[in-house]
Amino acid sequence: MDEFEALLKESFEIDTPEEGTVVKGRVIAIEAGQAIIDVGYKMEGRVDLKEFANPGEAPSINVGDEVEVYLDRVENARGEAVISRDKARREEAWDRLEKAYANETRVEGAIFGRVKGGFTVDLGGAVAFLPGSQVDVRPVRDAGPLMGIKQPFQILKMDRRRGNIVVSRRAILEESRAEQRAEVISNLSEGQTVDGVVKNITEYGAFVDLGGVDGLLHVTDMAWRRVNHPSEILSIGETVKVQVIKINKETHRISLGMKQLQSDPWDAVERAYPLGSVHKGRVTNITDYGAFVELEAGVEGLVHVSEMSWTKKNVHPGKIVSTSQEVDVMVLEIDSAKRRVSLGLKQTQRNPWEVFAENHPVGSAIEGEVKNITEFGLFIGLENDIDGMVHLSDLSWDQRGEEAIQNYRKGDVVKAAVTEVDIEKERISLSIKALGDDTFSDAVDGVKRGSVITVSVTAIEDGGVEVEYNGMKSFIRRSDLARDRADQRPERFQVGDKVDVRVTNVDAKTRRLGLSIKAREIAEEKEAVEQYGSSDSGASLGDILGAALKGSDRN
Repeated sequence: MDEFEALLKESFEIDTPEEGTVVKGRVIAIEAGQAIIDVGYKMEGRVDLKEFANPGEAPSINVGDEVEVYLDRVENARGEAVISRDKARREEAWDRLEKAYANETRVEGAIFGRVKGGFTVDLGGAVAFLPGSQVDVRPVRDAGPLMGIKQPFQILKMDRRRGNIVVSRRAILEESRAEQRAEVISNLSEGQTVDGVVKNITEYGAFVDLGGVDGLLHVTDMAWRRVNHPSEILSIGETVKVQVIKINKETHRISLGMKQLQSDPWDAVERAYPLGSVHKGRVTNITDYGAFVELEAGVEGLVHVSEMSWTKKNVHPGKIVSTSQEVDVMVLEIDSAKRRVSLGLKQTQRNPWEVFAENHPVGSAIEGEVKNITEFGLFIGLENDIDGMVHLSDLSWDQRGEEAIQNYRKGDVVKAAVTEVDIEKERISLSIKALGDDTFSDAVDGVKRGSVITVSVTAIEDGGVEVEYNGMKSFIRRSDLARDRADQRPERFQVGDKVDVRVTNVDAKTRRLGLSIKAREIAEEKEAVEQYGSSDSGASLGDILGAALKGSDRN
């Protein structure tokens, strides 16, 4: 009995396949969109026809075909085996994919659906996830043309227990692209001229396809002239002729140039633009320190802010010229090695100080508006936006400069005489008082040091007396009122007294006369001694002075 049970059990184990395994079967009929499959062991099952179709293809199955299916359960409620072609293909695919993943080999699949963040890929029974970033080397806006097409993929990650597979199409493209780039680059050499197609344009240049490899055409290598944006001379899809400037074998980066295929305009700059010559140019760029002017395509010069205007100092260049404006400039300096041209804008116009000196010689009168008042004088606005200065000392004959300047305000129109024009230092000196009468000079005309004049006493003070001569006031100090100390008393004089005094100093700058009664008396005594006696004649000083006085009375 025990042996019979063992044989029966063994018979069941052999005849009945294990659930959850892949078994072979034969298609015995196709009906109602399903294939009826005999899996042996007196068991039949049904499989939807769509499970025999690859994504995007019609199902390929016929009666009599032998297929592998996955046995879920031996018998369902209808007495049929529950089988699946998809699960069979999946199990087969996982075995195959795990080997490919371990060997880092490519697998074939087809994109058949779109999900959040990417796409789904059928890898011959197993479904994998293709992230959007792994579709292509560049972002793909429309993945429609890629759907349903069998193509290679690289497995990035897989987890059979969780049923997760992540694949990349980009890795395949980059690998083939690298091979293609290496082949193309091996056929290129620096200095070679090739044709390419503009694929992309950026702020700093354009990428040109040289037949499987891209090269960068920098904006500075597009033309000898200044190019503000590559789109000025290039458009996407355009075929251009370029020269290979540099190849980096390690990074596979290629630098290209267009201007290198044209003649360099700087080769003829010194000949075409001699120093001191004047040319017409166009303002291409304005900075804080000047303006760039294009003389011809590829040749630009800088007009420094200091060379822009004779009169407008410390002004931004943008207030003198504007972009695209045509201007006349003079060539000041050329440095071919550094590819620099220094230009001058003001040199094309006459120096306004030279013009002023020609039209207004020293001594001539001018009229202008007070532009500014400073602690040392007035600035007067003149023709051609230049200024002249009236120093404090040139404001008035009769007042001190600090007092006289209080009589003026900004905007006042004044007349003045030109006293000096310094063209090199760009200075014009003016004098307001030069146009008026010099009362001091008129009053002291003919008076010099040592002269004896008659003055009138106008005031008595403790320190001396104030006197007047031809309308000019002067002061005689107490110590100069008499030779003898006892007579050096201001109170011995009265207002209106006429007094003879000796001139000790004529100061035109301070407009003062130095006067002294004491100096007159000493001079008279000396003269008397010389005329009427000497130190060894025996005559006393009283006798000499008496004789001098008598002689004076006789005269």
